[in-house]
Amino acid sequence: QVQLVESGGELVQAGGSLRLSCAASGRTFSNYAMGWFRQAPGKEREFVAITSSNGGRKYYADSVKGRFTISRDNAKNTVYLQMNSLKPEDTAVYYCTTDSYPTVVAGKAAYWGQGTQVTVSS
Repeated sequence: QVQLVESGGELVQAGGSLRLSCAASGRTFSNYAMGWFRQAPGKEREFVAITSSNGGRKYYADSVKGRFTISRDNAKNTVYLQMNSLKPEDTAVYYCTTDSYPTVVAGKAAYWGQGTQVTVSS
């Protein structure tokens, strides 16, 4: 059974930084893309970032490009999201997800974590 467990979300001031982690288990982690999505109150879930199975290909939403960095450590079965220069509009529940690259980008991955809350105060 695939499990994804996010951590690292908390309250931070605008301009600050956070690093989210997502620990995966239950499948061969290094065979699949990993991604991050977020959902703010009253809004639809939106794509944030994705990394390919070996970390060689990455793609970001325009809203976070240049501020967020996705990375993965296949030896630790963990994917990270380094978030810098945080803005109040980054406030959301952040979810990690895994599946094939196009499936993750489309938001239709089979596996999702429970989410971690990030709140950015102004």
